[in-house]
Amino acid sequence: MARDTLIGSRIRERRMLAGLRQADLARRAGISASYLNLIEHNRRRIGGKLLVRIAEALEVEPSLLSEGAEAALLARLREAAAVQPGNRAEVDRAEEFAGRFPGWAELLADARRRIDALEDTVETLTDRLAHDPHLAASLHEVLSTVTAIRSTAAILAGTEELEREWQDRFHRNLDEDSRRLAEGAQALVTYLDSAADARRSLTSPQEEIEAFLAARDFHFPELEAAGGEPDALLDPEALTSEAARQIAARLLRRYAQDARAIPLDLAASVVADHGADPAALAEAAGTDLPCAMRRLAALPSALLPAPAGLAICDGAGALTFRKPLDDFPLPRFGGGCALWPLFEALARPGQPVARDLVQAGGEARPVRAYAVAAPARPAAFDGPPLMEAHMLVVPADREEDRARPPLAVGVTCRICPLEGCAARREPSILAAGF
Repeated sequence: MARDTLIGSRIRERRMLAGLRQADLARRAGISASYLNLIEHNRRRIGGKLLVRIAEALEVEPSLLSEGAEAALLARLREAAAVQPGNRAEVDRAEEFAGRFPGWAELLADARRRIDALEDTVETLTDRLAHDPHLAASLHEVLSTVTAIRSTAAILAGTEELEREWQDRFHRNLDEDSRRLAEGAQALVTYLDSAADARRSLTSPQEEIEAFLAARDFHFPELEAAGGEPDALLDPEALTSEAARQIAARLLRRYAQDARAIPLDLAASVVADHGADPAALAEAAGTDLPCAMRRLAALPSALLPAPAGLAICDGAGALTFRKPLDDFPLPRFGGGCALWPLFEALARPGQPVARDLVQAGGEARPVRAYAVAAPARPAAFDGPPLMEAHMLVVPADREEDRARPPLAVGVTCRICPLEGCAARREPSILAAGF
């Protein structure tokens, strides 16, 4: 139903919300009740002075009657329907629904938004509980200590004749293990309580580094000019652990090397002509593709046509660097999706891979992923090759310009809704019946 034919429905809803009868509103507007009845049932078009008089009688702006629900509300309703493609929602009547029942439409849209937020929270917490090494180590320490205390107590309680020397030894063990248990439990409680504080929740070096880089938008102007000192940028307040400072120093030294290989003005010129194309940048600068990918991900957002994400993994497939995008999140803990071109590139070192991807089960837009694997350092005769794979992720071109639909991938198996995936390692908590 066209937008301008729903004015009557909106008038009726506003009248009922105001507690007015048709006769009362008709009298205030200077028309007959029968004519108002035809208007409210969308059998008579209305506009001009009559619309203004009715709006004044209802004490609302005329635009609320002529334009109906806000475009944002309609967009949220359509997004709610798109989350479950198999549903029977009448998407083509969303405007009519919002116009006739604005309160219910707002409630439905807010409920969908709340569900999305709760799903994100479940995904994040499940991913952390399943893969966070620090949480796993804390739980292991507590359980091991409890087991040791129980074993010692069972020996003391079940042995009637026990020499004094052994009694003293077991008592000492109980004292030491109970202290360990108290310390481990306190550390675990502190860890869990700190989840509400974004700053204190940075419990691993990798998380500290990611927050440090994100605070600078992954760009360091101090290292763009020759002579920039990476170690001078290490912030002890943001990088609280020695491990985080060592890893950050290595990343910043690589950043400085990339900046010397591909100057900022050259990168900006290539991006202006070719977009975020790592092959074009590598050719223009005479560098390799991994360097070009890192450089594009580190450029200021003002120089890029759209944000660029980057994932780097070592030869074992563990992510060593992550710069996620809104449309392509990356797991903080655990392994990524085996369908990513990042891991496809590891199987074919030196051969670039490009794929159009879309995150399964959500509303993310398609992205274009470029990946390549190369030696992380010069090869040696007396050791195995150390490989490293890079994957640059940028928004994809228009869907109508693609030869085939994008490949549906996940973030990690634990929170991936794809059914019948041959690459699945473990069941998903988002499967039917969860």
